[in-house]
Amino acid sequence: MIELRGVGLAYEETPVLRGVDLTVAEGELVLVTGATGSGKSTLLGVLTGLVPRFSGGTLSGDVLLDGTSIVRTPPRERAHLIGYVGQDPAAGFVTDTVEEELAYGMEQLGLPGETMRRRVEETLDLLGIADLRRRDLRRLSGGEQQRVALGSVLTMHPRVLVLDEPTSALDPTAAEDVLATLTRLVHDLGVSVVMAEHRLERVVPFADTLVVLDGRGGLRSGVPAELLADSPVAPPIVELGRAAGWQPLPLTVRDARRRAAGLRERLGVPPADAPETTAAGGLVGRGVTVTHGSTLAVHDVSLTLRPGTVTALMGRNGSGKSSLLWALQGTGRRRSGSVSVSGRDPADLDESDRRTLVGLLPQNAADLLYLETVAEELAASAATADALERLVPGIDGAMHPRDLSEGQRLALALAIVLADAPPVLLLDEPTRGLDYSVKRALSATLRSMAADGRAVLVATHDVEFVAQAADHVVVLAEGEVVSSGPVRRVVAESPAFAPQVTKVLGAGWLRVDEVVARL
Repeated sequence: MIELRGVGLAYEETPVLRGVDLTVAEGELVLVTGATGSGKSTLLGVLTGLVPRFSGGTLSGDVLLDGTSIVRTPPRERAHLIGYVGQDPAAGFVTDTVEEELAYGMEQLGLPGETMRRRVEETLDLLGIADLRRRDLRRLSGGEQQRVALGSVLTMHPRVLVLDEPTSALDPTAAEDVLATLTRLVHDLGVSVVMAEHRLERVVPFADTLVVLDGRGGLRSGVPAELLADSPVAPPIVELGRAAGWQPLPLTVRDARRRAAGLRERLGVPPADAPETTAAGGLVGRGVTVTHGSTLAVHDVSLTLRPGTVTALMGRNGSGKSSLLWALQGTGRRRSGSVSVSGRDPADLDESDRRTLVGLLPQNAADLLYLETVAEELAASAATADALERLVPGIDGAMHPRDLSEGQRLALALAIVLADAPPVLLLDEPTRGLDYSVKRALSATLRSMAADGRAVLVATHDVEFVAQAADHVVVLAEGEVVSSGPVRRVVAESPAFAPQVTKVLGAGWLRVDEVVARL
């Protein structure tokens, strides 16, 4: 249906893609993965026509749709055939409300009013966002915005969907719903889906073909189970299968559980968490309440972030996680409640003093980047290139921050936030766009910061990252704390927030490295 023939893309003398050949059949779900910065977004941009038209660079080779070359067809003339949702869904919004955004693309295609109305209703129900119909797009959570962006493309009924990290801002249940929706489109309507995603544990069971970019401009493609057998990029369930010697490797929790009885007996009693610290200091919030207009976002939340502890903040999309983080940092306005860090309330300080007390990495890391090169960003904040290199190696200091991948921008923004050495660090969805190796590096960084006596709070939907990095978990629902405690207990209590190893081996087991150590 859609085919890349000998496609190459280079920026000046730096190649990103080299002689890429790829065929996407009708009704096929193709999963694209690879290390952070390996060229996944560039590959998707070639399919949509956004690259090199809006990115620069030199393109070679050909792109064909149903055997006809479209390599010189502008993106606007491909839009009704090839729908695209990028890593930052809010960047593509052009209207004010959810319903208007869903209708906008169809208006540009000149569809009849009754057709538009029917498709809007179908899409609202399909994605479970009917209750957001009249909401202001700017007031939505990151996950809600991602669903709306997907819906705005689906209403145009494209033949090919190109999606860049479509589940990165979604809670586990919402991600499963969206993936189930995409699978129905593939199986029932014959829509082809090309999806770049780092969280393979979510998507691999649905994929027909896996494409792995090697970081040198080339790629491998094939059946997921075969490629993952020796791939350095693999979900925890595949790593568990490798450690246990299972053949063929399981791709679903169901398959792994069927083989795990003998492994559970070999492993014995699961490991236990170390006692939680009772050290004084950190951050103390009491009765924090936040409203946005008439909407109650956070209600009477009290929590303590202790030095030496990494706390994960989890919950469904729209549960109030980001609102709580901004209120704790001091920039977000509280309706009531108090926040204290070393006896001071961050809300009472000016911006520069606040940064030295509480550092916040926002959900959109690009909000912190405003200079012309990576080197200038580091110099302006007194951050070091070594701090950035530990997270994502190989970033050229001469590059413009807007030319970095989502994961690279996030690593740069985190290096900038850490430069002020705040005793309390808050991170909002820090693993979006990060591959497994970079997430391990980020986890090690946060653990090191905690060991140095800092208090860390991470708002995230990434249950596998929580298993790696966190000591304590707080779960929000409707702006209130519904669960709080040690990570092994809390994630085992909720199947939605349990990592794959816990689902396979039972409560107490979190990570593959624990299994390897016991074996």
